Amino acid sequence: MRSLLLALALVLALRLPFLDHPMQGDDFYYLAAGQHAQVDPLHPHRARYVFLGQWVDMRGHPHPPGNAWFLAALLATPGDAGEIPFHAAYLLFSVVAVVAMWDLARRFSPCPLWATLLFLSTPAFLVSGTSLEADLPLVALWLAATALWVRAVERRSPVALAASAACLALAAMVAYQAVVLVPILAWFLRRSVPRWRPAWPVLATPIVVVIAWQLFERLTGGPFPASVLAGYFETYGLQTFSNKLSNAGALVAHTGWILFPPLAVAAFRGRGRWFWIAVAATAALAACVDSHPLFWGSFIVGLVALSWCCVRIRAASNAEPRPEGAVIHDESFLTAWVVMFFAAALVLFFAGAARYLLPIAAPLALLATRRFGARRRWWMAAGLACQLLVSVGLMAANQQHWDGYRRFVLSLDKAFSSRRVWINGEWGMRHYAESLGGLPIELGQAVGPGDVVLSSRLAFPVHFTTGGGVATPLAEREIRPALPFRLLALGARSAWSTNSFGLRPFDLGWAPVDVVRADLILPRRPALVHLPMNAPEAETQIVSGVYGLEAGAWRWMSGRAVLLLKRPVERLPLSVAFHIPAHAPARRVTLWLDGIKVAEGSYSGSGNYSLVAQPAHAAAETATVAITVDRVFRSPGDQRELGIILLSAGFK
Repeated sequence: MRSLLLALALVLALRLPFLDHPMQGDDFYYLAAGQHAQVDPLHPHRARYVFLGQWVDMRGHPHPPGNAWFLAALLATPGDAGEIPFHAAYLLFSVVAVVAMWDLARRFSPCPLWATLLFLSTPAFLVSGTSLEADLPLVALWLAATALWVRAVERRSPVALAASAACLALAAMVAYQAVVLVPILAWFLRRSVPRWRPAWPVLATPIVVVIAWQLFERLTGGPFPASVLAGYFETYGLQTFSNKLSNAGALVAHTGWILFPPLAVAAFRGRGRWFWIAVAATAALAACVDSHPLFWGSFIVGLVALSWCCVRIRAASNAEPRPEGAVIHDESFLTAWVVMFFAAALVLFFAGAARYLLPIAAPLALLATRRFGARRRWWMAAGLACQLLVSVGLMAANQQHWDGYRRFVLSLDKAFSSRRVWINGEWGMRHYAESLGGLPIELGQAVGPGDVVLSSRLAFPVHFTTGGGVATPLAEREIRPALPFRLLALGARSAWSTNSFGLRPFDLGWAPVDVVRADLILPRRPALVHLPMNAPEAETQIVSGVYGLEAGAWRWMSGRAVLLLKRPVERLPLSVAFHIPAHAPARRVTLWLDGIKVAEGSYSGSGNYSLVAQPAHAAAETATVAITVDRVFRSPGDQRELGIILLSAGFK
């Protein structure tokens, strides 16, 4: 019991200084579901919000609504719904995870305390504990279900079996990957007491819960959430081969940092020269992808640990079955746990984030302590100290990153009280800006003069137009943590949150992680009579419906594009030059001047065209030109509504 109290004291000592951690990452989206649950408690994931400039339905979120319900309960509680109360409530999951891990360690490790400390010092466990995402609740329920399952099998206990089933059900409502517990727990049952019949039906709990929730959503007036999610996979290209390959590389590299790398190598290294030859060859191949040792070194360590588990699980599968009723806590269950979950991760996941592998942090810590034994505690002590230093450094750098957004937004309180503020970015900046009344920018949004636009270079900004105005800097700030750790940063090649930036488990550097700014849109008269799409003035003369410059020459437009032009001195024909791609369905283009239709053309197929109106004279100093098409489409992997390609427009 002293060991457990020591582990709990350490996890609280690591958590309490970060209770005021700013909102980060996907916190905004989970909070949106929790807020929607205040008006529709049974369907929190029917929330809708703008994501990357497009309205999305949260029924396509890659997690069921279990975490959203927990947030909904916190939001419904009287009092301040701020960072400290939320993170204090999420301490529950850290405590549950540590208690469950300690219970497993007493059965599977000769050094329960060391195994528990190695687990709770895992970088992903400590950093994820400062967010409101579903990863920490999942690992807490995962470990609780596993510990109760082991206890139930040992004692043939119906009470422990029922408690494990309850945790399995809750885990399934937090994350779909909870279904991977089915084969993992089945392995333990088959190797221990396969004839204990009451246990086998319980294994189906996660599958039954996920199916029941899908049916409930469908029967209560909505689509199957899985079908919405599949649609997003196709739209965003999340399951393409290249993305899956990148996901696999990042996950292997993250495995190398679940335990401190030298500790993991010492625990899981093979013997003989062929092992080291294979390590050198793999390092050379990995260096071709990324020559930085943070990638290829981490990749090698992860591959060593996974290979060791694969070899051991194969040996265990060929071994003789255990005598009936003999529950032996050997390493076969732990290696099966690691291999099965990692194989499922390669199939299920697409972003290669470190937090995805939290469910295998426990078995790897248990296996490492089994390998070292009680006689080599100095190895574990040194590894634990180094692991804690890295993890706390990552936590501090992460806290300073997200606090930069909070401080920047709060410094602009006067702008929120007197002007309309638009938010061009996701994550923490959006959370704080929307809480003050900011509005998310939609793709191609027309922002008018007098408005303020908050933007982030890092947080996936989308293209918008200034409605004929010009953006003037109001405030700008570099976010630069004091420590060199970089989890998500400009120029960093870290896959900590997503493999979109690189494949390293994290990165090192002193450059700013992000640059945020606030721009005031001021009115500006158009300068050009004829506007090529690649003209420097184009951004200030495009009002709406036209996207960013591509190939340095042209721009896609949506179903309706609006431009501002300078009135010519004399009467000139108004024309628009455009291209209809082969895959575009548009066949009719209409040209408008100051709200009056001045030309219309029909086209039989793809090609370059010009639509010319009769010589005309604008009624005012500024001419408003609109171009419309009869049909639009969406390209796979592209969320924009596309019509035709604009080359130029104006009086000529």
